[in-house]
Amino acid sequence: MATKKKQTLRNSEYYDMQSTFDELYAKSQNGQVFQNLMGIICSEENIQLAYRNIKRNGGSVTPGVDGITIRDIEQMPAEKYIRTVQKKLAWYKPKPVKRVEIPKPNGGIRPLGIPTMFDRLVQQSIKQVLEPICEAKFHEYSYGFRPNRSAENAISKVQNLIHFTKLYYVVDMDIKGFFDNVNHSKLIKQMWSLGIRDKTLLCIIKEMLKAPIILPDGSKVLPQKGTPQGGVLSPLLANIVLNELDWWISSQWETHPTHTPYKIIEHKEGHQDRGSIYRALKRSNLKEMYIVRYADDFKIFCRKRDDANKAYFAIKQWLAERLKLEISEEKSKVVSLKRHYSEFLGFELKVVQKRKKWVVRSHMCQKAIQRETHVLIEQIKDMQHPQDAANGALAVTKYNAMVIGIHNYYQIATDVNLDCKTIRRNINICLHNRLRHKITKTGQVVGKYIRQRYGQSKDIQFIYGCPIAPIGSVQHKKPMSKKRTINSYTPEGRAEIHDGLKLNMSILLQLMKTSTPMGSVEFMDNRLSLWCAQYGKCAITGRELMVDEIHCHHKIPKEPPFYGTDRYENLIIVHVDVHRLIHATAPETIAKYLAMLNLTKRQLNKVNSLRKSAGLAEIEQ
Repeated sequence: MATKKKQTLRNSEYYDMQSTFDELYAKSQNGQVFQNLMGIICSEENIQLAYRNIKRNGGSVTPGVDGITIRDIEQMPAEKYIRTVQKKLAWYKPKPVKRVEIPKPNGGIRPLGIPTMFDRLVQQSIKQVLEPICEAKFHEYSYGFRPNRSAENAISKVQNLIHFTKLYYVVDMDIKGFFDNVNHSKLIKQMWSLGIRDKTLLCIIKEMLKAPIILPDGSKVLPQKGTPQGGVLSPLLANIVLNELDWWISSQWETHPTHTPYKIIEHKEGHQDRGSIYRALKRSNLKEMYIVRYADDFKIFCRKRDDANKAYFAIKQWLAERLKLEISEEKSKVVSLKRHYSEFLGFELKVVQKRKKWVVRSHMCQKAIQRETHVLIEQIKDMQHPQDAANGALAVTKYNAMVIGIHNYYQIATDVNLDCKTIRRNINICLHNRLRHKITKTGQVVGKYIRQRYGQSKDIQFIYGCPIAPIGSVQHKKPMSKKRTINSYTPEGRAEIHDGLKLNMSILLQLMKTSTPMGSVEFMDNRLSLWCAQYGKCAITGRELMVDEIHCHHKIPKEPPFYGTDRYENLIIVHVDVHRLIHATAPETIAKYLAMLNLTKRQLNKVNSLRKSAGLAEIEQ
C-alpha cells in the first residue's frame, strides 16, 4: 500500500516541530492565550523549517529590492543563515516591498508586493507558529489559504447548501480592494482577541504592515492600511480579519445558542447532524443563513428573498462599521438561483428543474472561458516556430500542462464538457491556421499520464512526436467535501491524510543538531531529507546507520574542476567507511576498507559508479 504523505507535514517532522504545533493548536482550542511566542519563532528548528517550506516555492527565485533570491541563501553556511534570521527578528525593520503590477484578464491591474527574501523567511517563521493557533479559531466554512482545504471543497459546500438544504437565494458580496484596505489597528486587536498576545510579535507584524512600498516608477510610499498581496503572511492575516465576519454570520443562525441543549450527532464520514437544533431555530424569528468564504470572496445563502435582502444591508453596514471595509455596489447583489447564475471561484451556479426536483447546474464562468482560450492560443503561437524539435516538444509539454490544469480545476462543474467544447472550437481553428502542416493524427503516446487520461480520445493529435492533450476531452467529477476529521494539528486528523515517519526519531533529532563545518543551509536540509528517504540506511550496504556513521556524499564533488552542488539529486547517504572507500586512492587504504566492508559485486558496482562521478579510478573486482 502506498504511503500517504503531505509534504508540509513531513517537513515539520524533519525538524521535530509537529509536536510543538499540535500543542499550540490544543491550547488555542482550550482558550489559552499566548504571551511568549517569540521563543518558538526564533528557534533554530523553526527557522530551518521556514527555509525548507519556502525553498521550492515558485516565487522563491523572484528577488526583492535587494536582488537576493533563495539561490543566494542556499549557499550560506547554515549557522550564518540561522543567526541572520534571528538577528532580524530581534530588532525587526523590514526592507521596502517591491510593487509589481500584474495585468488581470478583465484589463485591470493586480498589485503584488514582493518582500525581500529574508523578510519572506521571517514571515514564514511567524506563519508556521501562528497558523495552528488560528486554525483552532477559524470557522469551518472558510476555505481559502488554509491547510487541507481547497476551492473544490468550497464548491462542494455551496452545492450541498443549494441541493440538500434547498437555499435558493444567495447574497453576492464584493469587497472593494480588500487587501489594500485592511485596517491595521483592527487587525492587531483581532489577533489579540484570538489569544495572540506576545507584544514583541505584534510589534513585528505592525512593522511588517507599514513596510515602505517601492512603486514601478521608483517612488516610495508608506502604507497606512492594507496588507501586500504577495507577502507570505498576508493570506493568514486576511483570514484573521474576515474570521470575525464568519462567526458573526454563523451566530445569526447556525451557532445561535438555544435554551435546550440539543444533541449534535457526529457521523463517521466527519460531518455533523444538527437537525434538532435547526428545527428549534425554525420556530423562532431568526433568519436562516450560511456563509461560504474563500479568502475575500464569499456568499451568503438564505431561504427567502426577504431574508437575503435584509442580510445584504446588514452585512454592508457591519463591514463598514466593524472592519472599515466598503462593498462594490455594482458587483454586490441578491440572486435567485432559480432565475440567474451566481459566480464563485470561476464557476457559474444556478438550479434547474429535473423531474420534480431542483438540482444544481454549474459551468465555467464566461470570463474563465475567455481567459483560458486566450492563454492556450498564446501557447500555440509558441509552438508554431520553435528553434528546434526539442524546443517544440517543450512547448507542447507546456501546452499539455495548461490543458491538464484547466481540466483538473474545472472538472467539478456539471457542464464542464460543454464549456471545454466551446474552448475546443476556437483552439481547433487556431491549430488549423497555424500548425496544419505539422500536425498528424497518428503517433505514439509515450507518457503514462497522457495515455491513461486521453489515450482513448478521438481528438488526440500529434506534433513534433508529442501528443497534444485534447481540450474537449473531459468528464465531470463530483466535488469532494472537506472531512471535518481531517486536521494537520491532531494525530487522529493527520492519520487520514499522512503516514508519520517510521524512523528512529532520536537519530533524526541528533542529525538535525549535528552540523558540518561550513555546511550550507541547502546541504543541511537535503541531508535530513535523504536520511528519511533512505529510511536511515546506507545507500550501498543497506544497513541502518547510527548518528556517528552517517556521511553525506556529493556525487559530483564541489571542488574544481567539477563544481557540484548541494542539491538533493547530487547527494547520497552512506556509511562512514563506505564514504572513505569512495574517496580512497592509496591501494592499501582501498584494500583495508574492502576487507572491512566485505561488499558484494553489486554493492561494489555502486561504489565504482560513485568513484567514476568523482573522477576516480574504478576498483578492480
